[in-house]
Amino acid sequence: PSRAPSVPRRTFPYLGSHVRGLKEEKASAEQIEEEVTKLLKLKAQLGHDEGKQKFVLKTPKGTRDYSPLQMAVREKVFDVIIHCFKRHGAEVIDRPCNFDIAGQFDPMIPDAECLKMIKFRTICSSVDKLDKVSWEEVKNEMVGEKGLAPEVADHIGDYVQQHGGVSLVEQFLQHPKLSQSKQAVEGLGDLKLLFEYLTLFGIDDKISFDLNLAVLLQMPTQAGKEPLGVGSIAAGGRYHRLEGIFDPKGRKVPCVGLSIGVERIFPIVEQKLEVLVASAQKKLLEERLKLISELWDAGIKAELLYKKNPKLLNQLQYCEEAGIPLVAIIGEQELKDGVIKLCSVTSRKEMDVQREDLVEEIRRRTNQPLSM
Repeated sequence: PSRAPSVPRRTFPYLGSHVRGLKEEKASAEQIEEEVTKLLKLKAQLGHDEGKQKFVLKTPKGTRDYSPLQMAVREKVFDVIIHCFKRHGAEVIDRPCNFDIAGQFDPMIPDAECLKMIKFRTICSSVDKLDKVSWEEVKNEMVGEKGLAPEVADHIGDYVQQHGGVSLVEQFLQHPKLSQSKQAVEGLGDLKLLFEYLTLFGIDDKISFDLNLAVLLQMPTQAGKEPLGVGSIAAGGRYHRLEGIFDPKGRKVPCVGLSIGVERIFPIVEQKLEVLVASAQKKLLEERLKLISELWDAGIKAELLYKKNPKLLNQLQYCEEAGIPLVAIIGEQELKDGVIKLCSVTSRKEMDVQREDLVEEIRRRTNQPLSM
């Protein structure tokens, strides 16, 4: 390990200017030589990289940098979310991209609208500890680590392992114990009303009354005192008591809203390319450009090699390296027949697809919605 210099680094520029001053004053050669010797000795002691500092640029904690492609994706995601919010009459303020309804309203109407705004997909699921471990493991933690009585844990287990739709709500309304609780009856009544509104919106079959959702925050209130969980990319709930904190008179303003986890959406949207537009013969660049333009206009993520006459093997190898799953191949015979040869890069299986059906076939194979 190197040893710290015994002479402060600030001495080095001082001696340098001192030598220059002696020369200007026309001091004796012996005096100048003596000072230069001191200067060279100090320079050797400090090292040859004096004045050159190495800096490591790091992204500040809690932030990330975005490439131009990522920024394009980010803007597109925000455009879709904001357009959806505005379609429901929202006004834009300078804050994270949430949707909130505040003010006086009848029960469950704004709650149902918040759920309507979420675009449901079959991949969405409630995320909770019960999804990862068995109830027995959760119970052991509650009893062994949290000190809960075993009979109380069993009582909780009777509820948290259930989920369903309005039929489950009606079942609980007839429960001998729950039906005796005024608070439980009020909450279940709100849920039943919510499902009525969800039926009118046509999304009742997409909503699950799931009792194993963990209450991670104390902010949401009422509606069973559970946040309106819709998977890992969005969540919402009521926060009636929160607004009163900022009101000088402490008035409670009914509020309900949802928050989109845009940072979790970006990796989903930032998918790799879906298809490479390739040619089997020479002099087909114009045809490749026409086809890729059609795919781009249809929202397909497509690419082509920027060469006039690339070899087919090179194009296939590029797909393998870039992880592109499909190749749309144009050849002279395909142009005559009005078809495109669609090839799977991994299996090398290929099929002729009518040009007008190509977009739908690519979407089907990449699990995209069949209509935009």
